[in-house]
Amino acid sequence: MKWGTLFDVAGASESAAALEELSLRPEFWGDMENSQKRLKELKSLKNRISAYRNLCAEYDDLVTLADMGIEENDAEIALEAKSAAKSFKANFEELRMRALLNGEYDKNNAIVTLHSGAGGTEACDWANMLFRMYSRWAEKRGYDIETIDCLQGEEAGVKSVTFLVSGENAYGFMRAEKGVHRLVRISPFDASGRRHTSFASCDVMPELEDDAEIEINSDDIRIDTFRSSGAGGQHVNKTDSAIRITHMPTGVVVQCQNERSQHKNKDFAMKMLKAKLYEIKVSEQAAKTQGIRGEVKDIAWGSQIRSYVFHPYSMVKDHRTNEEVGNVQAVMDGDIDVFINSYLVMNSNFSAF
Repeated sequence: MKWGTLFDVAGASESAAALEELSLRPEFWGDMENSQKRLKELKSLKNRISAYRNLCAEYDDLVTLADMGIEENDAEIALEAKSAAKSFKANFEELRMRALLNGEYDKNNAIVTLHSGAGGTEACDWANMLFRMYSRWAEKRGYDIETIDCLQGEEAGVKSVTFLVSGENAYGFMRAEKGVHRLVRISPFDASGRRHTSFASCDVMPELEDDAEIEINSDDIRIDTFRSSGAGGQHVNKTDSAIRITHMPTGVVVQCQNERSQHKNKDFAMKMLKAKLYEIKVSEQAAKTQGIRGEVKDIAWGSQIRSYVFHPYSMVKDHRTNEEVGNVQAVMDGDIDVFINSYLVMNSNFSAF
């Protein structure tokens, strides 16, 4: 069975053994922050090895069940085998997706920002729909969602929202969603019932550790404080605890108004800035390697990575991979793994199942 090679089980086992040996040394616990990081890495490796072994056992059971159904010519066993095969394929795909996440920060949490684009109120509603879609997807994966910053639309939805997706491989998965998303539907905000096209962009950055090699000169940033905005009531801050940081050399602006504490908001805003500068650095390196300049796309026609069509037919299509799904509602309820999987496979040498 070649899966062990595909999923690099031998490499994972070797790394896990080395980390276990390291954890037994007295000096391992001298740096608690580093030791916790290593233990987290060890747990991830063990989970990967365990998932592979469970998959192998599941495959053996499936083969046994199928052989039994054929030998006894039993329709009931055949149906059971069919159900088991469906479950096995889903588990295989999940493990395959995780095997594709080998980027430097793929295992990190993800900082996601949605911006409404062309389309006015309709676009603000669309950005809010995407926020709900990603929240449902994260919930199904057992990830946590925390809203960092939100600018409400004037009539409905959100003009922009930034949120943190916390969980192993969150960035590795979510980076597949980066780009412009296009919606086609009959607008609920149009009394004439006309069809509208709206756009929203999704920006995804890894949450970096404090020791990440991104230097920020204090002379290069301007920090502004302001009062958090919101729907009103007791949950709106009465003090200027929200933070906006401007990185003057690049023009990058980040802000955070999630916490009541100005200090915590500043800390997370700095994390966002560091992540954004890392993203710019990677883009510049890629452009230099390929001999091209990075392309900046508008949140409008011709730049979308995916289209969600509610009318006149029902379909979601990813324009990068040509992956299509007819059940739009399921996608909006968070079933987007098929698109993420296709994107990760397209950008790797991993063969299809």
